Amino acid sequence: MKIKLPAQGFEYVTENSQECDENTAFVLTTQNEKYLQDAKEHHAHSIINIQDIAPLFGIDQIKIIGITGTNGKTTTASALYSFLLDLGYKVAMQGTRGFFMNDTVVEGKSLTTPSVLNTYKHIYQAVDAGCEFFIMEVSSHAIVQKRIEGLNFELKILTNITQDHLDYHKTIEEYIAVKNSFFQDGGKKLINKDEPRASFEIKNTFTYGIENPATYKLMAYSLNEASSGIIQHFAQIVPFSSSLHGFFNLYNLMAAIGAAHILTKKPLEEIVDVVENFAGVSGRMEQVSEVPNVIVDFAHTPDGMQQVLNALKEKELLVVFGAGGDRDRAKRPLMGRVASSLAKKIYITSDNPRNEDPQKIVDDILSGIEDRSNVVVELNRKKAIEMALAEQEEQEVVVILGKGDEAYQIIYDQKFPFDDREVVRELLKI
Repeated sequence: MKIKLPAQGFEYVTENSQECDENTAFVLTTQNEKYLQDAKEHHAHSIINIQDIAPLFGIDQIKIIGITGTNGKTTTASALYSFLLDLGYKVAMQGTRGFFMNDTVVEGKSLTTPSVLNTYKHIYQAVDAGCEFFIMEVSSHAIVQKRIEGLNFELKILTNITQDHLDYHKTIEEYIAVKNSFFQDGGKKLINKDEPRASFEIKNTFTYGIENPATYKLMAYSLNEASSGIIQHFAQIVPFSSSLHGFFNLYNLMAAIGAAHILTKKPLEEIVDVVENFAGVSGRMEQVSEVPNVIVDFAHTPDGMQQVLNALKEKELLVVFGAGGDRDRAKRPLMGRVASSLAKKIYITSDNPRNEDPQKIVDDILSGIEDRSNVVVELNRKKAIEMALAEQEEQEVVVILGKGDEAYQIIYDQKFPFDDREVVRELLKI
């Protein structure tokens, strides 16, 4: 990807050595330094370190907010984006759902955290559009691979740390250390005080929480008909209401409210007034059908599943789920255990199998389930959803987990059209 930069000695910059030529400078990053010689052989105009090029993209002209954590990154980022827009600011957001600016979709879905130069390009576009804030999700992979090189964060936010990506990080200890490494500087941080695995530099740290004392403390809450709560911030006590469901979403809302308050310094009462305007994120606790009751969610970790299913624990649940191939195998039996403890009936199916045998993935999930009398295995995901809907009784809820608003299924290296929500609508003829 070449990016045109005006008023420079070169015409373009790139991080791809093969795109270099006399008019194109090579931007050297931790990820591409092994291709330095190749860039020279392609007659790169010049070699520029990523830190040196940052000012050319206007990075010092915008406030960057980085959000990391196992679960909740997307909802927290989207909530903060919504709040800031409603408060009258111009805002950009980059993450799993794509790249957004001022309530407009600029690019569709991509990596949670793109390459360094891609992020710089998005920041350049945001600055050009007059945005004051740039919100980005920061994945653990991006931290390790230094895909956030050269970025100065105005605020860093931690949602939580539970098991995921052990196919990459190998051990939970390594994964925890990577997440916490993001919070070891003296910049402003907003930390989930109820996350026992969190470790951070205390300087410039704000906290939010429900169980423990925090800068932003949820004193009381209700989960009847969506959610509401009362926040204490030192001597201030303010109520809020939201259309989001689930105890876990209270944490996402608290993080977004606290962040908006820190970033804008507006009165807390003014910030909580816009909370109920945020309708949530597509594919996150999304009710596809009310009668019969069918919910689709992206949860694909043991903790994520537990949070979603706990939010619906007053109901009898028929749960459809699988696990991604070529990913953390250790979490699969844990996902099976969570589902078996909270669901009335389980339908184990294929997720994105990639290059793995779907039956082996299912076997891994089954190894965490002792009593399999209420378990059905159907590798065809559409058929599994159809079975759950056919067997659903009046008071039961069908919960389809793992893919959320993904519009495809990955089999080997191919993406095939598949959207859990569209499948439900087709089967129910709605």
